[in-house]
Amino acid sequence: MTMALNEDIVAIDVHTHVLASVSQVSGEDEVEHSEAMAKYFKTDMVRPTVHDLATTYRELNMMCVAFTVDTSWATGEEPAVSNDELCDLAAEHPDVIIPFGTVDPHGGRRAAREVRRLAERGVRGFKFHPSSQQFYANDRDVYPIYEAIEETSTIALFHSGHTGAGAGRPGGGGIRLKYANPMYADDVAVDFPELRIILAHPSFPWQDEALSVALHKPYVYIDLSGWSPKYFPPNLVQYARTLLKRKMLFGTDYPVITPERWMKDFERLGYDEDVTRLIMRDNAAALLGLEA
Repeated sequence: MTMALNEDIVAIDVHTHVLASVSQVSGEDEVEHSEAMAKYFKTDMVRPTVHDLATTYRELNMMCVAFTVDTSWATGEEPAVSNDELCDLAAEHPDVIIPFGTVDPHGGRRAAREVRRLAERGVRGFKFHPSSQQFYANDRDVYPIYEAIEETSTIALFHSGHTGAGAGRPGGGGIRLKYANPMYADDVAVDFPELRIILAHPSFPWQDEALSVALHKPYVYIDLSGWSPKYFPPNLVQYARTLLKRKMLFGTDYPVITPERWMKDFERLGYDEDVTRLIMRDNAAALLGLEA
């Protein structure tokens, strides 16, 4: 399915979360999680539906990749928004919303079938959160899922590095940071050489590892979401300006960080117009196969 890129679009945010359904009331655990994230990021965090995302980003002349995360194996809770709801509502906003799916990485071939089904529905990629979903990216049991993603020419987006999820809660809310080392995704890039991979976020405390993987593997990209650019480490700022300027992608982690706040802090880094356009729009458009 081909999506068009309107010439008025100024940016493509490759990392936004759908946190609320239009038809179901959010559970207590979901609300508690959002409140904890809001406290951690010192923000009045909203719980957007797909419609809310479309309204927010349309007003900004932006497109956004939207997804949820299936942590059912680890938590026993189903995602707040189903893949089908996300697809149905995204189809109402093709000028703004780029749908990504989510599958349980412990789901094996059942999850691989879901990947193929969702790809037929127009999903452009799949979001994984190793720390929340409790798996290593290079676990061979997950490989049938990657095989399906590679076959359908969709994208695997992996959370990497530190996370606000569970931060400050007893035991970190059960979240283990070790799963999110980007070097595990390097194995995936080797074993699935045509698979397009996005490493989400500045990968603290493994930033050098993430830069190395993206520099070494031709289909590995980095999104810059989840951190205000004023906190980007110097090595990330430098590689985004030079050797990896065609591998960096604008992302916010909305609603954790708003596009307005992210862009205000990004401007202070002093990138030239050509690099800024690559990061904000053109790199993502090429990766996602958007036609101008």
